[in-house]
Amino acid sequence: MRHYFDYLEKTIKSNWNGMAVSDYGGTINYTYGQLAQKVEWLGMLFDKLGLEPGDKVGICGRNCSNWGIVYLAVASRKLVAVSLLPDYTCESIYELVHHSDSKVLFVGPWVRGRVDLSQMPDIDTFVALADFSILQSKHDIDLSEIDKAFSEKYPNGYGKEDVSFPKDNMDDLALINYTSGSTGNPKGVMVTHRNLSSNVVFGQDRIPNDPSKSIVSMLPMAHMFGLMFEFLYQLAGGTHVYFIVKSLTPSLLMQAFKDVKPYMILTVPLLVEKIFKKQIFPAIQKPLVKALWYTPLVNIPIRKKVYKQLMQAFGGRLEILIIGGAALNEDVERCMRQIKFPYTVGYGMTECAPLVCYEHWSKYAFRSCGKGIDRLEIKVDSPDPRKVEGELLVRGENVMRGYYKNLQATDDAFTEDGWLRTGDMGVIDSKGNVFLRGRCKNMILGPSGQNIYPEEMEDKINSMPGVVESVVVDRKGRMVALVFPEENVKGDDLKKLMRANLVTVNKMLPIYSQISEIELVEKEFEKTPKRSIKRFLYK
Repeated sequence: MRHYFDYLEKTIKSNWNGMAVSDYGGTINYTYGQLAQKVEWLGMLFDKLGLEPGDKVGICGRNCSNWGIVYLAVASRKLVAVSLLPDYTCESIYELVHHSDSKVLFVGPWVRGRVDLSQMPDIDTFVALADFSILQSKHDIDLSEIDKAFSEKYPNGYGKEDVSFPKDNMDDLALINYTSGSTGNPKGVMVTHRNLSSNVVFGQDRIPNDPSKSIVSMLPMAHMFGLMFEFLYQLAGGTHVYFIVKSLTPSLLMQAFKDVKPYMILTVPLLVEKIFKKQIFPAIQKPLVKALWYTPLVNIPIRKKVYKQLMQAFGGRLEILIIGGAALNEDVERCMRQIKFPYTVGYGMTECAPLVCYEHWSKYAFRSCGKGIDRLEIKVDSPDPRKVEGELLVRGENVMRGYYKNLQATDDAFTEDGWLRTGDMGVIDSKGNVFLRGRCKNMILGPSGQNIYPEEMEDKINSMPGVVESVVVDRKGRMVALVFPEENVKGDDLKKLMRANLVTVNKMLPIYSQISEIELVEKEFEKTPKRSIKRFLYK
């Protein structure tokens, strides 16, 4: 199997003057050659700081070109990157920095304005992510000395012939990625270069890219999905990556799509569902259009128009829309399938760096999450994997080493014969398509032993009028739906609408899982950076 650094090294040399990374709306624009120079310069800074292979370097900041450059510099010196989500509380950042044994911490400007550096005494050197200046250090560091040493080492300039990355460290630790904590406290997932390489090889084999393509990076780089498929895999093929560096808003994102015209978009269901609720459904649910939508031949131009509208919303040159992180609303997915939009729903987890399932949109099975990827085995812990749901178990080249300094959690995560417990329930059909039912921890046992999956109920509730999102909870045997409503419906009208929704949704549910009450909440549900609801906060 090829090391991802082998891809990157060859791409840098063959695409030296091609654009590699840009801060969308910012000032940083680096070619692949300039990126390589920055990586080497930072590597020399690490040498000066006395870092040795295996030492930990933390990165805590919002997405930007420099975030990716820091990761590559860390990996090129055989150090271990520690990715910390900038949205963590200050106390969590202090705790995780200490837990990770990081010696150096790169801090983004937004994080720098919140944290107190004195609360992280284990850190030898703090470096500004924005410009690589030294914020504070226990060492006597003068960056002009790094510049001088760089010039002396490369008197004719750093060129293609100087680019050389390590490729003999497949099974060494590359990254400690702290999970986003949708079900509790984060754990440090230990990811090796082999894990990362397996995903990059899969991407290049199955979804090849090249220097003619560009992409918008909007998922957190501190999240495995963003780091892998919006950065490492993209650079391996020579793609130009644009990072959203400002606070992410729908209007900013739509403008970025228009300007960049990405060939691929990786996103969570929430973004797609919002576009459909605001732009697509209001038009196609009008009585006349709704009638024509299912009329043979007549519906062709109508569906083509919706296809074009959606394609333009994503920039106009989209080749594939990859959705992950949670289940996609069934009505939204059905509509995309009817207009033959190039979408697919995948499945992954940090512990698999991150991909578990994927299928090309032309072969993707409706309501599935794809098929198990190359170099990964997947099975269902069930007496009848095709009909009776059980926990999905996986093992293979991209499965993590374990949880950092947490032997108990590591032991609990694996079966005795080495299969990783995903914590997700599902079935696999005869063609290998995986269908998820819900999280093991979320499953509710019905009055007669039936398995009730809140996620399946929430999908139906979220399609109801006036509903933005919902969480179904079990209160002493009663199913209660917590609903965050749309802001344009209020007072008695809202209560009346929810009573009607309750009747409608219960007609769609088995008797044992029917909703007894809809309870309105005033604030949007708290979420992780990948937009998964922190379910453990709601009861």
